[in-house]
Amino acid sequence: MIRVLFRCCSYYSLYGHVENMAREIQRGANSVPDVEATLWQIPETLPSRILEKMKAPEKADDVAEIRPEQLLEADGFIFGFPSRFGVMAAQCKAFFDATGGIWATQALAGKPAGIFWSTGFHGGGQELTALTAITQLAHHGMIYVPLGYTFGSGMYEMEQVKGGSPYGAGTYAADGSRQPTQLELDQAFHQGKYVAQITKKLKI
Repeated sequence: MIRVLFRCCSYYSLYGHVENMAREIQRGANSVPDVEATLWQIPETLPSRILEKMKAPEKADDVAEIRPEQLLEADGFIFGFPSRFGVMAAQCKAFFDATGGIWATQALAGKPAGIFWSTGFHGGGQELTALTAITQLAHHGMIYVPLGYTFGSGMYEMEQVKGGSPYGAGTYAADGSRQPTQLELDQAFHQGKYVAQITKKLKI
C-alpha cells in the first residue's frame, strides 16, 4: 500500500479566511484513499500587541506550527496565505526564507505543491499573488500543480462573486466581514482532492 503524507495545508491566516479554506482543502485531500493530510500553521511574526490593535482573533489551538525541516517529511504540499499588495504575506515569505538549508540540498525537488489565497477585493491580486508565489516553489524545484479548469462549471460562475482561478482556490475577504462562500469552499475541497491525487500518482 502506498501511504502519502501530505502537508495539507501549511497556511498563514490572520482573520480566519485562509484557515477556513485550509480546513476544506484538508477534507478534500483526506477523501483520497491512502492519503494522510494534516494542517500546519506558519508561525506568526507580528507582536501580540500589534495583533490586539488589529483585532485579530486567536490562532487555532488545534493546529500546530510548522518548522521548515518538517517539510522534508511530506510527499506533497498546499500552501495558503492572504495577499499583501499582490504577494504572499510577510509571515509566509519569512517561512520560505528560513528554508535556505533545505534549498541548498534540493531535498524538496520533485515534490508537488499547490497554492491558495485570500485577497480583499477584485484588484487585490487574486492571480498576481499566485504568480509571485510560484517563485518560491521553483527555486526549491517543487512541481507546481495548478487547478486548470478541473473544477468544471464552478470555474465559469458569473452570477456570484468567487475567488480563485486556474492557479488555485481563492476567496475574497472584503473588509474582513466576508467569509468564503460555499462555492469557494467547494473549490478548496476540489483542490485538496486534486493535488492529493497528483501527489499519490507521483509517489507510485
